[in-house]
Amino acid sequence: MLSYDEISWALENSEVLHTPDRRIDTFGATNFEFTLISELMDDVNKVRIREGKMCAERPTIIRPEGYADLMFEGFGEHADAFAAWFKDHASDLSFLKYGFTFAMRDFSESIVTDSMQAVCDRVVEDVRSSGNPSRAVIAGVDDTWDISLLKFNMDMIQKSHEINEFDFKRRGLL
Repeated sequence: MLSYDEISWALENSEVLHTPDRRIDTFGATNFEFTLISELMDDVNKVRIREGKMCAERPTIIRPEGYADLMFEGFGEHADAFAAWFKDHASDLSFLKYGFTFAMRDFSESIVTDSMQAVCDRVVEDVRSSGNPSRAVIAGVDDTWDISLLKFNMDMIQKSHEINEFDFKRRGLL
């Protein structure tokens, strides 16, 4: 199991070099392709390239329905007024839950001999010229590469959240 410091180090040393043009769809699953590039720790100018696909599940609205029957015994006369206010504003406390599926079905891994920077530059240029709006390029740490991939997931959630929230509100779901 990784320590807090190892996780922090992996996150700090991971960078999304190319973000997909698309965001997480509000009303359906979204597929992303990734290329994760990392330097081998024991070999000079050896770089591992991992490629695969991930699916971001449709965001789910989590609502505090369980709060509908709150009771405030012994809190005095203002407790009933607060309970009524709380019930009216409980929808403001909703939030979105995101889920990702890492699909190993199209996973590949290769090692090339070159500098990390040269490989990153080449892969980013290839992705940009391909025009694929679902591709991501991530530079990460070899032995904790899955943490680097999780950083990408967090970045995509942050970039998509405002759009998803707007879409849900526009349809009266939030």
